[in-house]
Amino acid sequence: MKTLQAGDKAPQFSLLDQNGETVALTDFAGKKVLVYFYPKAMTPGCTVQAQGLRDIQSELEAKNVVVLGISPDAVKRLPKFIEKESLNFTLLSDEDHAVADDFGVWGLKKFMGKEYDGIHRLTFLINEEGTVEHVFNKFKTKDHHIVVLDYLNNG
Repeated sequence: MKTLQAGDKAPQFSLLDQNGETVALTDFAGKKVLVYFYPKAMTPGCTVQAQGLRDIQSELEAKNVVVLGISPDAVKRLPKFIEKESLNFTLLSDEDHAVADDFGVWGLKKFMGKEYDGIHRLTFLINEEGTVEHVFNKFKTKDHHIVVLDYLNNG
């Protein structure tokens, strides 16, 4: 698993969103894109992380930042998560984890003594030119949005 680093060109991708419509990274030219990978919709950690981003949406918009949440969930699961948590940003389905592979966030994980392949919870800020500006890899799910805002406010 080779994770993208700041300065790397972001891989181009297009995935289906919660409405079954295709969304591509190129759709957001001229904006910063916060691409955050999460393991599974409607689980406790992923819910807390999504709620935090929901609650700072106006601050993100003021800084020209669009949020894209990516998980290996099926498209049909995403609208339920959005509705249940009143999410105000786009969720994308990466069932075959091809985009997760491209970003270097799919790999071996350990939980309660078991090993399995899955999503590593990482977030990438992609600048207006399509380059990874910053990688958020040290945060607790409940503080994720604070870490992101702190970076955006203070660089």
